[in-house]
Amino acid sequence: MKVLKFGGSSVKDHKNIQKVLQIIAKKAQEDKLAVVVSAFGKTTDNLLKTAELAQLKKDDYLNILNKVEKHHYETIEHLTLQNNSEVIEHVNKQFNQLKTLYKGCYLLEELSPKAKALISSFGERLSSYIISEAAKAKLNATFKNSQDLIITNDNYLKAQVDFETTFSNCSSFFGDNSYQVVVLPGFIAKCYDGQTTTLGRGGSDYTASIFAAAIHADELQIWTDVSGMYTANPSIVKQAKPIQHISYEEAMEMSHFGAKVIYPPTIQPVREMKIPVVIKNTFEPDKEGTLITQLSEKNLPVKGITHVENISLLTLEGSGMVGMSGVSNRLFESLSDDNVNVILITQASSEHTICVGVLEEDAEKAVRSISKKFENEINQHKIDPVIVENDLSIIAIVGDNMKNHQGLSGKMFSALGKNNVNIRAIAQGASEKNISAVTKRKDAKKALNTLHEQFFGNNIKQLNLFVTGVGNVGNRFLAQLQQQQDYLQSNLKINIRLIGLSNSSKMYFDEDGINLSNWKNLLLKEGESTSLESFLKRSKKFNMRNSIFIDNTANEEVARMYQHYLESNIAVVTCNKIACASELHNYKTLKKVSKKFNAPFLFETNVGAGLPIIDTLKNLIASGDRVHKIQAVLSGSLNFVFNNFGSSVTFHDIVKQAQEEGYTEPDPKIDLSGVDVARKILILARESGYELELSDIDNNSFLPKESLSTSTNNDFYASLTEFESHFQEIYAKANSENCKLKYVAEFENGKAKVGLQHIPSNHPFYNLEGSDNIVLFFTDRYPVQPLQIKGAGAGADVTASGIFADVIRVANN
Repeated sequence: MKVLKFGGSSVKDHKNIQKVLQIIAKKAQEDKLAVVVSAFGKTTDNLLKTAELAQLKKDDYLNILNKVEKHHYETIEHLTLQNNSEVIEHVNKQFNQLKTLYKGCYLLEELSPKAKALISSFGERLSSYIISEAAKAKLNATFKNSQDLIITNDNYLKAQVDFETTFSNCSSFFGDNSYQVVVLPGFIAKCYDGQTTTLGRGGSDYTASIFAAAIHADELQIWTDVSGMYTANPSIVKQAKPIQHISYEEAMEMSHFGAKVIYPPTIQPVREMKIPVVIKNTFEPDKEGTLITQLSEKNLPVKGITHVENISLLTLEGSGMVGMSGVSNRLFESLSDDNVNVILITQASSEHTICVGVLEEDAEKAVRSISKKFENEINQHKIDPVIVENDLSIIAIVGDNMKNHQGLSGKMFSALGKNNVNIRAIAQGASEKNISAVTKRKDAKKALNTLHEQFFGNNIKQLNLFVTGVGNVGNRFLAQLQQQQDYLQSNLKINIRLIGLSNSSKMYFDEDGINLSNWKNLLLKEGESTSLESFLKRSKKFNMRNSIFIDNTANEEVARMYQHYLESNIAVVTCNKIACASELHNYKTLKKVSKKFNAPFLFETNVGAGLPIIDTLKNLIASGDRVHKIQAVLSGSLNFVFNNFGSSVTFHDIVKQAQEEGYTEPDPKIDLSGVDVARKILILARESGYELELSDIDNNSFLPKESLSTSTNNDFYASLTEFESHFQEIYAKANSENCKLKYVAEFENGKAKVGLQHIPSNHPFYNLEGSDNIVLFFTDRYPVQPLQIKGAGAGADVTASGIFADVIRVANN
């Protein structure tokens, strides 16, 4: 014989009930069945809500009940029943009885536990009767009231079962039963004097488990709306996977810590009898589901990751606790006396502190209990008043085989730490089947996804991007990202998702990842108004692991936001030079904040676009080398301009061409004034360990003062035309010396300068073509022949590739 239990979602309405009846009919061809059913979806909650409104003398308290009643009659109308009129009459009597009970609550303004139990029992009494009548029409079926079989004490809302009497009743009934299918209500029972009791949260599962144990069933099947237990809650962790096989102990640990597919009390009766449990999906009955047995496969040390929300952490501490016997006993006794369930316990070996985790709804009651129990010690200042922390969650990894694998706790806390998830308390039993950590509730989703990626991610790391700026560089970066997605997953084990996107006026977000083939349309048509603050706020609210903010702009206001992102454990990748060339104090602050919050701050493209200049310099310094001198051509735009400028073309036209081909900043004066080059040599000097300000850089500009003083691009270009003879004179002088014009940046002996120089033919800079950059590092290890880096140093594609490379560096961090 098998026991099948169908939950509230499975019997929510007539359509679902018909699916249930099909499953029962198929199973009944092979075995006798005891079928336990819950109330129609949300019925019990609505019945109790109506009672509470009646107690408060709300005159409209019956409105909810009327909807419940209507739903039951509509269900009856759509089902094929053995005797419709009898069923309607029976259901009508039940609702009349309910209304009488509610009237009593209204008049007495009272809702006792006894009344609550009776009222809440009607959901299962109604559903089981209706479903049994539908089963009778097609099958050899009968109805049996579980209250005739399950006997409990008089703790009405969470009754304790008298297993000896209950098992005897079940053995007698099922031993004489000749029907192929018996339909029974879950959740409800009765105490010794015949009054209605209920079995608490998950009571229908527990009912089915009791029957399975009592009759030594071949199998207990729990039918619900998901295909078994998952490695994590699939509504929170999208990558969660079904667990095929799990042990009783693993299932109990996971259910205790929030896996709502099955409730902890359900496991105990079947575990003692070693009865297999299968969790199946009513709506996808052919899926395998999860098998729960005494032993499970030991192929993975961690079977699942789960959590409990709305936790409060209570801390009792004080010097008076050290060496004092009985403190723990008194603490837990006080909580037990007030029926406060303790979910987590941790105590320091110094005996100075004991922490307990309880449900937030019990926190106030728990504090009163503990304070009263230790009133004398608190008044004498031997023990401090109870410390309460709210808005917490417990995250737990579970697995029978964890004890045989070293380093799991290290992997767990390292992964959480890298994502700035602060741990408030830790608990681990000697059996090592569970490691639990208390975190802030707002970090629970990030923690679950982080740990799932760590233990079940097939070594694939997910990065979540928030991108500002979709001009030339941003556009090319997103195109490269789309092109390389499959390669990154297959070869580098990196899954990159674009979560947020903004330009100067709009922003668009998608928690599941923005479609990279349609981002322009989504931003244009579905994007909402944006600001730097609102984009930051939304990015922080997602609170995702491995988050990266990418700045593809040259905007000073955007650069000022970096610290806020880093403080939120969001890495920053930028081609915007303003932050790293800002005041030395701000540069140092960004570095310090990046380290403190474990959020990488990468800006490889600040110097040399896609060239590995900064990365190479960092490696030199990290390995103990020292930089003495730097010579460089660092402006791709200026190199392009002077490589193409001559007597046959105007300076204005060459600069215009450079801007149109994407070699200059949106404001070309930034490049031509030498400010951009000054920022770059400043960044290299700072990364070499020297403390300089931008004002310390000697900038010998070749532009006339009138050009430098312009305020718009149009005025700037007009000035270039006006002073064409000035530029021709500069060219002619270099040409007469058989030299080429290069805008050179130099750093030596702690001082830096930038300016236009005449480069002779024997110099390494002479043959620098197009928009290429070159950097020469003279160091302890390269004193005479410098370390040289050369290549394309400007353009949207190479800059985008440099940003892409920094993103990969974050992934490998």
